[in-house]
Amino acid sequence: MGRATVMVNPAAVAAKRKLASSFRRKGIMVALFSGLAYGFYTAFMTLGMSKGVWVEWYGENSGLSSFAVLYLLGALGAATTDSCSAIWAMSIATVRGRFGDFLRCIKTKPGMVMVCAAIIGGPLASTAYVVGLQMAGSLVVPIAALCPAIGAILGRVWFKQELNPRMLLGIAICFLASFMIGSTGLGDNVPDNLLLGLFFGFIAALAWGIEGCVCGYGTSMIDPEIGITIRQVTAGISNLFILVPVFAIIAKVDAVGMVIQSFTDPSIIWFALAGLSAYAAFMYWYKGNAMCGAALGMSCNGTFSFWGPFVCWIVLGVVFGFEGWNMPAIAWAAAVVMVIGIFIIAMNPMELFKKTNEEVA
Repeated sequence: MGRATVMVNPAAVAAKRKLASSFRRKGIMVALFSGLAYGFYTAFMTLGMSKGVWVEWYGENSGLSSFAVLYLLGALGAATTDSCSAIWAMSIATVRGRFGDFLRCIKTKPGMVMVCAAIIGGPLASTAYVVGLQMAGSLVVPIAALCPAIGAILGRVWFKQELNPRMLLGIAICFLASFMIGSTGLGDNVPDNLLLGLFFGFIAALAWGIEGCVCGYGTSMIDPEIGITIRQVTAGISNLFILVPVFAIIAKVDAVGMVIQSFTDPSIIWFALAGLSAYAAFMYWYKGNAMCGAALGMSCNGTFSFWGPFVCWIVLGVVFGFEGWNMPAIAWAAAVVMVIGIFIIAMNPMELFKKTNEEVA
């Protein structure tokens, strides 16, 4: 019998390359948008905690102890935002006819993995992030962006994942950027507790790095939209019904009354916008990963180390006129350096030029 030959149509191959290139470019834009959305999440949450009843709680005559002002209000701000994000997630799942999938998946082993990861990334990371923002402002954002570098290290320790010289270089660059930011706290005219605020930002990065490692298993087996709904609902519930009550008991404060005030105060509109932005940040991160690859998607999402301070400066500093949201030049430079380090961790930069040349060919 004769051997069959398959004729390759050059036009079809060219069309396929063009389609793949277009799909990849759209994926990059989607992943970049996730970093921008994270910036709006940070800005709107901070704005909400600067309005209405929050002004009274942070005031000198609030009657709250220093512990309550620092930790309880931080946990309550994170809980309010995460709860709003959970409501958005469930509402969108319901409209899209996927709420039943959410209920079924949360009972599975991958679903429980997502729940555990959300507990780490919700009460611990979110509260540390909020406390850091209240103490050190937007300087905390690039510190929190260390999470991909920390995730790479933890992946090597826990799952024996590759950690080659290029990735080690990227990790070193990220930590160099964090030291550049930390150096802003060594001068004379710096905010009180700035270094402590940066420390809380690092705690958030550590917790999000752990969450990223754990979620890698869960999201490989669950649709990203359902996985994100599980994540946001778990984070909202654990923050609202575990962390806030525990801090309230320690501070000897009526947690129920404060939660009711937080959700009925007019400032809730900003928390609702922060919750929607948080949902978009996670949603478009996973979608971007699927379209352009996890490595490049993670790099694009890591640009929130720049977008976070930038959006905070625009929304809080320029639009609403709050002081203290300008960053020194070295911090802006460090944010850009952080983005470069994240790209180097995630992928070989030469691959970008290689793929571009292949697409042109």
